[in-house]
Amino acid sequence: MSFVVVIPARYGATRLPGKPLRLLAGRPLIQLVYEKATASGAREILVATDDARIAEVVTAFGGRALLTAREHASGTDRLAEVVERLGFEEEDIVVNLQGDEPLMPPALIEQVAADLAAHETAAVSTACTPVTTTAELFDPHVVKVVCDAAGFALYFSRAPIPWDREAFAVTTERLPETEMYHRHIGLYAYRAGFLREYVRWPACDLERCECLEQLRVLWHGRRIHVVQACEVPGPGVDTEEDLERVERLLAA
Repeated sequence: MSFVVVIPARYGATRLPGKPLRLLAGRPLIQLVYEKATASGAREILVATDDARIAEVVTAFGGRALLTAREHASGTDRLAEVVERLGFEEEDIVVNLQGDEPLMPPALIEQVAADLAAHETAAVSTACTPVTTTAELFDPHVVKVVCDAAGFALYFSRAPIPWDREAFAVTTERLPETEMYHRHIGLYAYRAGFLREYVRWPACDLERCECLEQLRVLWHGRRIHVVQACEVPGPGVDTEEDLERVERLLAA
């Protein structure tokens, strides 16, 4: 099973400008992410960036980078430009690995690619892991996913879904005794042909409401298969505090 990893990396992150070039364990963040992709068994790895400084650093550590348009609204749009410019085949599998995930397990990268290859009716494959605390369930920064019996996503939300009417009528201080609650992991595998289709669609109402671009896929009737993660990733990097936290984890 062959797949490509594309790492979208934007310089002007609002909360942490220049994030891909910030140092962790003495190396740029983008290099640590690239190394995770390298260990996944991908046939090719590419950083898609809007900034020449990031491209130069990637080239310096021996990686491959492609300068893409600055105006892309999301990493998925950046992936679609790569697919078009490099002439990917329609059935090529492309994994979107965010450029701020230095603790993403390589096995999980390979897992989502293999899951897409195994499900012909899926347009996208992604991953989830069980929710283990009520704090996680009720946190709007933690995206929840509900799936059908075959593992296809029914809905993604920042809200606690599904809502256990009977259990939560008694208390919201503990999780109901069920295995229905799952946290979505933001790692995606796409077929190149679907990426070309996806970026032609305008953002839908659900996507704008929840600020979750994967809802555009469901809105248009396409299917997302969700696999139980073989390994749970460590935290990503969005803020200075995240940077310090990951630094401590790497040191340990």
